[in-house]
Amino acid sequence: MPAPRFTIEAIRFFERDVALRLPFRFGAATVTACPQVYVHARIRLEDGSSAEGCAAEMMIPKWFDKVPHLSNEDNFTQLRRALQAARSAYTSSADTHTAWGHFANHYADLMAAGERAGLNPLVTSYGPALLDRALLDALCLRHDCSFARAMSDNLPGIAPAALAPDLQGFDFDAFAKAQQPRQRIAARHTVGLADAIEEAEAATAGAVHDGLPTSLEGAIAHYGHTHFKLKLCGDTDADLRRLARIARLVDPVAELVTLDGNEQYQDAAAFGEFLDAFLAAPALAGLAGKCAFIEQPIQRATALQQDLGIASARMPLLVDESDSRIESFVEARTLGYCGVSSKSCKGFYKSAINAARCAQAGPRAGLFLSGEDLTMQAGVGLQQDLALVGWLGLSHVERNGHHYVNGMAALPEEEQKNFLRAHPDLYMHSAGAVRLRIEGGQIDLRSLLAEPGFGGTGKGGGIHWDAMRTEW
Repeated sequence: MPAPRFTIEAIRFFERDVALRLPFRFGAATVTACPQVYVHARIRLEDGSSAEGCAAEMMIPKWFDKVPHLSNEDNFTQLRRALQAARSAYTSSADTHTAWGHFANHYADLMAAGERAGLNPLVTSYGPALLDRALLDALCLRHDCSFARAMSDNLPGIAPAALAPDLQGFDFDAFAKAQQPRQRIAARHTVGLADAIEEAEAATAGAVHDGLPTSLEGAIAHYGHTHFKLKLCGDTDADLRRLARIARLVDPVAELVTLDGNEQYQDAAAFGEFLDAFLAAPALAGLAGKCAFIEQPIQRATALQQDLGIASARMPLLVDESDSRIESFVEARTLGYCGVSSKSCKGFYKSAINAARCAQAGPRAGLFLSGEDLTMQAGVGLQQDLALVGWLGLSHVERNGHHYVNGMAALPEEEQKNFLRAHPDLYMHSAGAVRLRIEGGQIDLRSLLAEPGFGGTGKGGGIHWDAMRTEW
């Protein structure tokens, strides 16, 4: 069946302020609060029917643009400008397009306009990433289908070769149809640079007392984690000492570990020195043996200009912040990267394209996607990200929003209940709020894969739009 075509009648933005229960330090940045933006979209199909959909995402400062002189407020303003630019482009015409068509027809112009406006590609991509999710949510709800079914049937009409010529001749429809969504997925627990390792350290540092874990030791005991993501600061000696402390707790339970350089290494030589020391340290042999990859070690300004082939022969490398354009993974592969992040803030179409590239290359090429987090919050944002990684068939995904934020505690009580009623397998009520349910280190995705909407947004409804900051 041809992909449905529609016009976009309206796109509205709302915000909620999110306060973190624990400071989240990655690289040189420490986040304690930031806004979460919500998108509400209304579409009209060719048969005259209409539908509404939504999306949500944190506006994390110092990740999209790490220029030191920019304040957190400057970063928020950049992301709002990207959203406004995408809205102007998507609503500028009454022409009908498929869901993919709305994205593909504006991609190049938006990227060029962002560059002229001084916005880097990651910032610019934030706008369409959210709009595309809200539009597909509306389309899924109109057709009473889940995201998994919509993607497997290619309801959006994805034709990747239009933006990714390396996929010319690739049968995307057959690839999508063959996907085997996962019913459960492991939560890969983030250990930030400001996180307490042992319970005693958390107590000494004056940890919050809200009934939730405040240390790595506490999180392992509480959630049963077996997958971990460990942040690096770029100082080899400091990193090795911290990793050794982490290893004492993680080695007995870990099935898989990843390291995240967060762009902290100046160049390939500096990263090579860390890798040599990491792989040679006897106390870290257990971690090294379970390390699946190291993420984005080199600063983005030069990351795609440096050959990391020697390093990648010793440890798989994943590109994240430098994966800023549709073609970035193709460029990164020539420099030694074999993995790429799936991150909702970059756009789910990019994840689908990169998954197709991995499939086209075949298993012997060793290419892979990994689900990475941007402090996704319980509710629409979290559900859409989990629906995406579940459809991609990934076995684990980084999750940290539940650790750094106290679940849905800041949401109206009735809104919390709506989400819990819609997804009792995904959420639970504890310590005074509805929150993500993680048991034995696993997250149950069954309702997300079955319920209508992108991320099962249809059943229960119940977002309290009037409880948010004034729309803009």
